[in-house]
Amino acid sequence: MKINLSRLLQDIERYGKYGKNEHGGVTRPSFSYEDHQVRQLFIEELKEMGLEITIDGAANIWGKYKGTGKKKGSIVIGSHLDSVPNGGEYDGPLGVLMAKEIIKTLKEHSIPLDHDIEIVSFTAEESNDFNVSTFGSRCFVGKLTTGMLEDVRDSKGALLSEELKKVGGGLEKFPEMKEMHKDKKAFIELHIEQGQRLETANISMAVINSVVGTYRSFVSVKGDPNHSGTTMMVNRRDALTAASEMILEVEQYCKSKGDIVGTIGRLNVSPNAANIIPGQVDFIVEIRAGSEGIIQEAIASIQDVWNEISSRRQVKVSQEVFLDQKPVHLDRDLVAVLENTAMKMKEPCLTLPSMAVHDAAHMASVTKSVMVFVKSIGGKSHCPEEFSEPEDIEKVGNLILQGIIQMDRTLSEKEISV
Repeated sequence: MKINLSRLLQDIERYGKYGKNEHGGVTRPSFSYEDHQVRQLFIEELKEMGLEITIDGAANIWGKYKGTGKKKGSIVIGSHLDSVPNGGEYDGPLGVLMAKEIIKTLKEHSIPLDHDIEIVSFTAEESNDFNVSTFGSRCFVGKLTTGMLEDVRDSKGALLSEELKKVGGGLEKFPEMKEMHKDKKAFIELHIEQGQRLETANISMAVINSVVGTYRSFVSVKGDPNHSGTTMMVNRRDALTAASEMILEVEQYCKSKGDIVGTIGRLNVSPNAANIIPGQVDFIVEIRAGSEGIIQEAIASIQDVWNEISSRRQVKVSQEVFLDQKPVHLDRDLVAVLENTAMKMKEPCLTLPSMAVHDAAHMASVTKSVMVFVKSIGGKSHCPEEFSEPEDIEKVGNLILQGIIQMDRTLSEKEISV
């Protein structure tokens, strides 16, 4: 028994037309017109498959394929259908459409499963105009509450609470999501890798056993703005040259370790004029790694060097941490099931941490969760060139299909959500 690859590829191409722009990319942020179109298409197709449809408070779309009822609860497969501006056809939709394909395959082959199988499309996984990402999964597990969301607006002043109602959600429905937790026995999310580890190893897929922790801090470097012609080099307190050294230290440290990444993703220079020595530089530093210890060691080491730079260049450095997200370890049992399934299928498979945060990281707080990555060509993501080879997609789909059958057998009715 195998998935129908041609049918899946047709789905990917068809869904990719919603929000397709003149640059060949897909622009489909949550709550946009294109997002509304795709939601309606998806719901209609789930109904045609005979699935029970539920739209929760966060407007996440759930479709249930009933099992024999011998075991309570659902094994859930899914991801998201929204996209970044000028993104690709695979990031998110591949996981949702693969879930749809797997359920179709199970139905066509009349495979009796003891658990229900559910497909989910989470709302607003990507960043959007409301400045909330992984919105649907965070709301579902209770990390975002009605009190935190009732006054959230986009750049045009539209209330998030009103946009939710337009797509079947609503803050008044949030309490129902907590009741839904007890039915979720396992969650599996397929995603493109968004990196080159699989391509470098020439392997189609990886089972993901953890999601990295992420540390972000606002950093302000204050020097002395002065005339660029009359202030001699020895008398300068240049905030930009000091910040440049600091930024390079982040790069050099992370390169020397290999199991950590560091990024300076935003930089503001003041007064930003050609004839004035920069008096202040503000930037954001981000550190990601699979271990909290590795992150803290990096911060301490980088901070020591920054202190030396500050003293030597006579600038003041201040920081404000605004994100300290701990690494998430995914379920060992589900990881083992997928690893063993790949072995039985004689398919090479790596076990890796995810270097980006996905919905599975949040779902892990209410149920057993695991992820599977498929090889990304060139490591491309969030761009029109995003692509995974059909043969790699087929291998991953069959891994999840066979893995779900095994999970259905091994998950006990006595097991509870973590």
